[in-house]
Amino acid sequence: MEYISNIIERKWQEYWAENGSFEPTEDFNKEKKYILSMFPFPSGRLHMGHVRNYSISDAFARYYRQQNFNVLHPIGFDSFGMPAENAAIKNGADPKKWTYENIDYMKGEFASLGFSFSKERELATSDELYTKFEQGFIIDMFEKGLLYREKGLLNWCPHDQTVLANEQVVDGCCWRCDTPIVKKDMNQYYFKITQYADELLDSLKKLEGGWPKQVLTMQENWIGKSNGLEFDLFFDSASKEKLNNTFESFDVFTTRPDTIYGVSYTALAPEHKIVTYMIDNNLLSDEVIDQIKDMKNTSSIDRQKEKAGISLGLDVIHPLTGKTVPVWIANFVLMDYGSGAVMAVPAHDDRDFDFAQKYDLPINAVIKPYEGELSSDCAFTEVGELFNSGEFDGLNSKKSQYNIIKHFEENKIGKKTTNYKLKDWGVSRQRYWGAPIPFVHCDSCGIVMEKKENLPIALPADVEITGEGNPLDNHPTWKHCSCPSCGKDAVRETDTMDTFVESSWYFLRFCASGANWENEAFSKEQLGYWMGVDQYIGGIEHAILHLLYARFFTKVFRDLGYLDFDEPFDNLLTQGMVLKDGAKMSKSKGNTVDPDAIIEKYGADTARLFILFAAPPTQELEWNDNAVEGAYKFIKRFYERSSNIVKTDTKPTINHASLSKDEKYARKKVYEALVRANDVYNEKYTFNTLIAGTMEAMNALNAQSNSDVWSEGYWILSSIMEPVIPHVCWDISSEYFSLNNLNPQVVLDEVFVEDSVTLGVSINGKRRTEIEVAVETKKEDIIDMAKEAAAKWLEGKTIVKEIVVPKKLVNIVIKG
Repeated sequence: MEYISNIIERKWQEYWAENGSFEPTEDFNKEKKYILSMFPFPSGRLHMGHVRNYSISDAFARYYRQQNFNVLHPIGFDSFGMPAENAAIKNGADPKKWTYENIDYMKGEFASLGFSFSKERELATSDELYTKFEQGFIIDMFEKGLLYREKGLLNWCPHDQTVLANEQVVDGCCWRCDTPIVKKDMNQYYFKITQYADELLDSLKKLEGGWPKQVLTMQENWIGKSNGLEFDLFFDSASKEKLNNTFESFDVFTTRPDTIYGVSYTALAPEHKIVTYMIDNNLLSDEVIDQIKDMKNTSSIDRQKEKAGISLGLDVIHPLTGKTVPVWIANFVLMDYGSGAVMAVPAHDDRDFDFAQKYDLPINAVIKPYEGELSSDCAFTEVGELFNSGEFDGLNSKKSQYNIIKHFEENKIGKKTTNYKLKDWGVSRQRYWGAPIPFVHCDSCGIVMEKKENLPIALPADVEITGEGNPLDNHPTWKHCSCPSCGKDAVRETDTMDTFVESSWYFLRFCASGANWENEAFSKEQLGYWMGVDQYIGGIEHAILHLLYARFFTKVFRDLGYLDFDEPFDNLLTQGMVLKDGAKMSKSKGNTVDPDAIIEKYGADTARLFILFAAPPTQELEWNDNAVEGAYKFIKRFYERSSNIVKTDTKPTINHASLSKDEKYARKKVYEALVRANDVYNEKYTFNTLIAGTMEAMNALNAQSNSDVWSEGYWILSSIMEPVIPHVCWDISSEYFSLNNLNPQVVLDEVFVEDSVTLGVSINGKRRTEIEVAVETKKEDIIDMAKEAAAKWLEGKTIVKEIVVPKKLVNIVIKG
């Protein structure tokens, strides 16, 4: 048989499509596996990162189908979002047309790689049916109080002209285009994710063992739970007068109540309401106001690099000492954490120390080391002994925190509080290509939910996309409607939803079958059967954004009565990046590899084999043209040597005892590969070891000529390699085995029973030679054989001792 990849692959791709080979059944009594890869944005072409992701998931799906599981392995497209709109601006294209043309092209690429996705459950999140169900969920969440609208300072991307959630700001820049963000005061819709902060944190424990520790740690840190002391700092009388008696105090939160006596200044965020009031009421000079505006327009990351401050000329009263403490604005104080105000203890905090030194503020030490002296050149941040701390002097600083919080609570001047880094998720986007938020603004009724029978609220097709402003806001007719409540003239909400909303529940939608696809998003019965996802595969870059949001949505849907479980993904595999020349593949770097070109030259099976063989899936993979060529040569050899098979509909029955040494060894290597395969799919995920085992088995088969051993070998090897190189294996299986071997394979223990064993022969502990002996050989005979093999090292010597270590070695001790 000659290996011609394009003919073989086209043949089987057409067969799978015509026969619906990869559709799950509706038999809910059958044991299931839900295998899912994070779905792609339809950019128009697959890259090698996609190929790796989907080759991994496809291997799992195909393996479990062989094991007679009911397998759900769906694919969809995360098709709303700014790239489509930006393409429309750049090329004058219609976002919808651009998106769906790209989807069609990528579907063709998926098919050309032989990925075994369910066709019946394909979706795009920009489909109006998907939007209809999503808008219904949004209305339910609004009624439950989990969605609200509020004005606030938001992250604004000047390039994409839209708001970003905190999680979408990376190093102070837009996560998509790397443009530095600025703060903008505007209305925004928020999901109340903070209401689930404790549960999101606590239920991470359920995921231990199934999720990478790194991802769990990243989520834990992002939620950022911290316990501490919250109390008010009251202005002195002079400061109250300066503020027109509008403010009595402001509250601060600290995780270090043990340092309370060391407070020498306090600091507000430039966005704090007191600062805003002073600006609005001309209580600050124009020069100071300009400095504050510059601070506000600096990204949060840049604000942490160099400390900058402005004195407000205000003082508060220390709650324990009664002394006045100056109030400053500091660029390192952010509104995103706590109340946007901090107490500063420069003697025991590095950041506060640097600020105090820069502006010549007092540094009051209140903790000293148990050994050695305090240094005046840096902050002392270790555990030590309190001093200059009133009644708490002499206490261990760590243990004193309880006593100090208790003192504040007993005197009703503060309380123990828990804070979170996590903030509510802002989901409004001022762009066209997204799911419209299903609300109406009515002068009489306020914000009104659209009626569910009117869903979906679809996007208008006749929009002008210029890149300036929101096209929906500028549309002459679309936004004008009647109030669903009173019937008066009203205006639709023109903000669309953050695309992470769509990816927060798509895995649930895949559970819906064709029978109810049009009528409901999913049924409780379907979710009860298919969920959770048994194996989820995707990049670690989604550890915070998508995975946190998907967990949040699952808990919300549980509380809304849609489902009965807490977590969506039982097991998570985060695959490493594909590199070339030591760097992540990127068009800008000119180091990309086109999957279509690889398929055309070598075939899809070669691309799949290389991508799974080059490195374990969790590690980075370096592209290697020579290794791709090597993968192709192996497949060609594997295919063409199948001519040694004798056609059979059942696995050959072989009398193992009658085989030669080489024949027995070949069978052993084949079954070793089978054992490895079972380990890989169920425990280790190291596909490279499975493939290496198959290569070793092929070499062993090639060293013998027994046609039954060849046939049995291929019966097993084409079965365990089918998840990796499916086209070749289906072709071999169809030609020789009537596809009967693509089923569970049973390990035969007989092939691992050794007839003989090789023993090392050592003289005075130094290995000199080896002997092969039958397993049942007596100790005395083994010693005689060892002496004969080592005769030249024993000549003229006196044997002192003879040691036999069963199945390992013989050691002869000599002297003379």
